[in-house]
Amino acid sequence: MQPTGVLEPAKAANPLKDLQTFGQSVWLDYIRRDLFTSGELKRLIDEDGLRGMTSNPAIFEKAIADSTLYADMLKQLTSRTDLDATGRYELLAIRDIQAAADALRPVYDSSKRRDGYVSLEVSPYLARDTEGTLKEARRLWKAVGRENLMVKVPGTTEGIPAFQQLISEGININVTLLFAQEVYARVAEAYIAGVEQLAARGGDLSRIASVASFFISRIDSSVDSIIAARLKTSTDDREKADLQSVLGRVAIANGKQTYQNYLKIFGSDRWKKLAVKDGQTQRVLWASTSTKNPSYRDVMYVEELIGPDTVNTIPPATFDAFREHGHPRASLTEDVESANRTMSTLARLGISIKEVTDKLTDDGVRLFAEAFDKLLKAVDKSSQAQ
Repeated sequence: MQPTGVLEPAKAANPLKDLQTFGQSVWLDYIRRDLFTSGELKRLIDEDGLRGMTSNPAIFEKAIADSTLYADMLKQLTSRTDLDATGRYELLAIRDIQAAADALRPVYDSSKRRDGYVSLEVSPYLARDTEGTLKEARRLWKAVGRENLMVKVPGTTEGIPAFQQLISEGININVTLLFAQEVYARVAEAYIAGVEQLAARGGDLSRIASVASFFISRIDSSVDSIIAARLKTSTDDREKADLQSVLGRVAIANGKQTYQNYLKIFGSDRWKKLAVKDGQTQRVLWASTSTKNPSYRDVMYVEELIGPDTVNTIPPATFDAFREHGHPRASLTEDVESANRTMSTLARLGISIKEVTDKLTDDGVRLFAEAFDKLLKAVDKSSQAQ
């Protein structure tokens, strides 16, 4: 993606835009100031059918460290002795989030609040702090002051009750760092409970929205490394064949089973009582959809997870690749039995998906905190350079 406002030649068909015909919304996992100042974001909305955006500390760190786009505001903030690095970062982030939300407001309005959202994350340092998450999410919601904001809350044991409470207060939430199907089910349950609480207080259910960010590629990266180690030592031909059969397949299989859970949960009588009051389902959002293994098709995690009432938040390189050579189809409900066999084979091999996803969650919390550390250092460095 070129965040410079340079338009690419128009094509007769755009695979990114075609995702909408299958009921999937494409969001961009990226944010940087020149997306707004160059007109690039408007182009992405108009030509690629962009429906939303997500951000995280690593994205903001790269934007601040790798450009001079934020130098002017950081220079202005050097005289603010009341602000530490976190405070300065928040002012930068809020400005970008507000600009993105304003650009996406027409999508929000035309989709009747289904799309057009921009996500801003609570501090990763609060991932294990329920009360801290509640306070920060409320503060960010108020500070940004845009209806089409989604505050990102981690799907940790401590984050889920905070999420439920925030939904009951009418705050849009993107629940992030989901890897396990059982955790997804708890998040969906918490969402329904939160919407029920909102309804009991007479709240307008049509104004609340949420997505459950289910991470994909990291699962294959983890499982594939386990399989590669086993293949080096295995002497059993049947075991080798089983190990080979699940290489690069577990993440998509896990996602397909999760979507089946989505269909069941939001097809329940309990949810239907809220749907008639204009409640929106909490869509599954596929996150971490860039392909880490160069031997895999670069748009694999987009092509194989396309289905109704889902979102795929795609990083820039994969976004461009899918525009260029993606082949959209209704893949998410395709051959679910094969996905079931993949997960059964994994279990038969003695590879615990629970152990994998538990570790990925812990690693994700740690990596997001480390990214936040780097972000604050980048803010300090940029401020001192003024």
